[in-house]
This record gives sequence, C-alpha cells and structure tokens, in this order.
Amino acid sequence: MLLERVLGDGAQQLRLRRTERRIDTCGLRVRKTLEAFDWAFQKNLNRALIEGLANLDFIDAREDVLITGKSGTGKSHILQALALRACEREIQVRYVRCVDLIDDLYAGLADRTYDARLRRWARAEWLVIDDVGLGQLRRRDDEPTAAHMLFNLLDRRHEHASTAVTSNIKLGEWGKYLGDATLAAAILDRLAMTSIHIDIDGPSYRDHLAKKRAKDHGIVDAAA
Repeated sequence: MLLERVLGDGAQQLRLRRTERRIDTCGLRVRKTLEAFDWAFQKNLNRALIEGLANLDFIDAREDVLITGKSGTGKSHILQALALRACEREIQVRYVRCVDLIDDLYAGLADRTYDARLRRWARAEWLVIDDVGLGQLRRRDDEPTAAHMLFNLLDRRHEHASTAVTSNIKLGEWGKYLGDATLAAAILDRLAMTSIHIDIDGPSYRDHLAKKRAKDHGIVDAAA
C-alpha cells in the first residue's frame, strides 16, 4: 500500500514537471485562467461557448478558432487560458504574437533557416497566433510580405492541425496590415472553412481598470 502511494506520488510529480516544462517552453509569458475572467464585465460574450472550448475537443477535431474584437476585450486572456489548459492536458502548444512570429520567419530569411523555422511552427499540435493587427510588421522591399509567410504557415496546417488567432482589427483590414490583400483573403478563406469565430463586441477591460485606478486616486477625467 505504501509502495503504491509512493509510486503514485512519483508519477504525479513527473506529470507536474512535464507540465511546467511544457508551459515554460510554449511561449506563454503570463498564466491566465478562465476562472479569473470577468464574465460580468463582458456581458455580451457567450460564456457557455467559451467554457465549451475549454474541453479542447476542437484541437482533436483540427478546428481553428478565430477571436475578433477591439483591444482590451479579453481575446488574449481567453486563448492564454486555453493554452495553459492544453499544456496541462499534455498537448504540444506554441503561443506567439503575430508580430513576433513574422519577425522570426524574417530572421530565417536572413540566416537561411526559413524552411526549418516554418516547419517548426507548422508541426505544433496547437498553434496560437495572438494580436494580428497589433505592432509594426517590418519588411524590406526585396522580401516576401507578412501575408505570404502567414499564408505558407496556415496552408501547411490547414485541416492537419488546429490554429487559433486573435485580431483587434477588422477582417477587411488584414490585407493592408499583412501587405497583400489577395493572400490575406486566402488566409481568411482557410480559417473560415474550419474555424469557430467569436466576435467580442464589448468594452475594453484595460480602459475600465485605468478609469478605476484614476478614480481610486482621486483623478478626475476631464473628458467625462
């Protein structure tokens, strides 16, 4: 009985260490949970749908997730919480901001490791690309567009592995942001085929916190 308990504790510790290693290496810089999400603040958000995603069946089904909405509405919080849960389920997750993903692929062009980097991103069991539309995408005139790189990556993963994307710009603005309207449309076409699309039409939680802190410190908003 004692031996079984010792072995059981050892196996549990091993699982915990593997989970911690998976979280440390997947790219998450903060650990968010769905339990910490302020559902009362985002009243128009379909809570049942989000909590349904938490069972992670969509990853096995190779379905994509696309979450849109203005900055501060909780898009990143939701995907970071799902990514944390996926790590706990021993799913291979890679989390990256869109601007950092594109920077990494451009670096591959410079040192001739582009194909290897593309394969590495493509083989993740679940890839989370956060904040399409946030941050300046750098490119020289003689290099392919960000749309070209993102299309190559998502085309490799299409119907083979699940990808999640958040965007704080309108889908019609992806072409301008990524540098190629035709390829941006092709990206969205692939996402539309296999994605669960959630649009968060609500206020910014960050603005809410900023106003609350100002009020707590006795600062009056002149624009109010």
